[in-house]
Amino acid sequence: MRNLHVKVLALLLVIIGLSLCYYKVTRLGLPLFPTKQTEVWTVEARIEFKPKRDTPIKATLFIPRNPAGYTVVDENFVSSNYGLTTEDDGVARNAQWAVRKATGYQVLYYRLHLARDPTAQPGKPSPPPVLTPPNYPELIRSEVKAVVDEARSKSADTLSFSRALLLRLNAPTPDANVSLLQQDLQTQEEWVARIVDILVGASIPARMTYILRLVDGSKHASLTPWIEVYAKDGWQAINPQTAEPGVPKEAVVWHVGKGPVLDINGGRFPKVEYSVTRHAQEMTLVAEQRARQMGSRIMEFSLFSLPVQTQNVYRVLLLTPIGAFLIVFMRNVVGFKTFGTFMPILIALAFRETKLLWGMVLFTLVVGLGLTIRFYLEYLKLLLVPRLASVLTIVILLMALVSLLTHKLGIDRGVSVALFPMVILTMTVERMALVWEESGPLEALQQGFGSLLMAALAFVIMSDSVMRHVVFVFPELLLIVLAANLLLGRYTGYRLTELWRFRAALRQEQEQE
Repeated sequence: MRNLHVKVLALLLVIIGLSLCYYKVTRLGLPLFPTKQTEVWTVEARIEFKPKRDTPIKATLFIPRNPAGYTVVDENFVSSNYGLTTEDDGVARNAQWAVRKATGYQVLYYRLHLARDPTAQPGKPSPPPVLTPPNYPELIRSEVKAVVDEARSKSADTLSFSRALLLRLNAPTPDANVSLLQQDLQTQEEWVARIVDILVGASIPARMTYILRLVDGSKHASLTPWIEVYAKDGWQAINPQTAEPGVPKEAVVWHVGKGPVLDINGGRFPKVEYSVTRHAQEMTLVAEQRARQMGSRIMEFSLFSLPVQTQNVYRVLLLTPIGAFLIVFMRNVVGFKTFGTFMPILIALAFRETKLLWGMVLFTLVVGLGLTIRFYLEYLKLLLVPRLASVLTIVILLMALVSLLTHKLGIDRGVSVALFPMVILTMTVERMALVWEESGPLEALQQGFGSLLMAALAFVIMSDSVMRHVVFVFPELLLIVLAANLLLGRYTGYRLTELWRFRAALRQEQEQE
């Protein structure tokens, strides 16, 4: 019954740990490996205008709202002496700067940091607006009807009709009807607005949008007008020039609507320019920001919410259970002999500063000298507690002596012997001396070298960059380590060293069978 209880508890711990890890990887996008980085685009909108004399100023800039395919890592509004508010009506989002009075040319900045995220889902699509048939000028009504009828005859649904109409209007050699539709238009924005009116007049829900192409190093970029039609229960983007569906891969929808992107009330000569740069950033930071936007409570209670200094402490402490599990496995399953469980782990932590080779040399030197002096103290027949205090004093003096000698010899690594846990070294010397007296020098040396070997193995595992990253980012995986410890706690089978030890008896039993 107890075995069943332990197995059920271990299974529950494994399920909880794997479930939390799966959620963080698939939903929050936390990376499983520490080297993963993602591209982050920094877009800066620079607003410039000249204020009117003695007139309050209100500057309105439309900004992206839940850009599809991207995660907003951060955004900043830079201005001096201006009040700032943001508004979101469910379709478009804008930032408004306001000030009572200003003199001289004014410059405002909006900075946006975007990370590519193929799993990011756009917000709930807004319903199509109530269609209001546009009032075409008398000169082009017949031309509009002609191109609409032709496109309708060559299409079967909303998308195919919209693409057929765009191909007709952007033909390399436009006919008389298309030329007449274009003759009174000066800019690309006006042409796209007219196409939207033609679509709306044909009972197709359509709207004009502006996209910003993300080109690294752009300094004077501008927005490109685009078209969206409502089809298949959502807004579908279409290139107004080529009729290709979708938005370019490296582009973001900046504004939805025909109105100007920048509106200055109380100012003259408004101008907005966009600069774009690209750089690499750790996916962990991007995932953390994504979790905040999703309202996930998991990241609020993650180790990332701690101060950086405390985070660095836990980056080391969380590796201790991994080392402890290694010791448990090597002792209970393999059969290695060590002086206790935690001594090799603490020595392995000290190896992080001394490095493995020098750490093993210094550990062997201090323990060897301490053991020699410990035998002399045994000759004095001291009581236990005074003897332990004496050994502790001697160990500290030996550590100081080794540091001084190596420093004089120009060996800087020897100074790091002070990082060894002195109490653990003291208990190691004492325990090794007792085993030497009770079981002989061979048993004492076996346990001593076994402890040193376990410390070296624990150091190799605990210093692995992938292991450090996984344990810190996904600490719930330590529940799996706990489950493994519980299962090993009920293990009563042979150890591997015992199979080698009793190999003759096992061979004889097999021959008899």
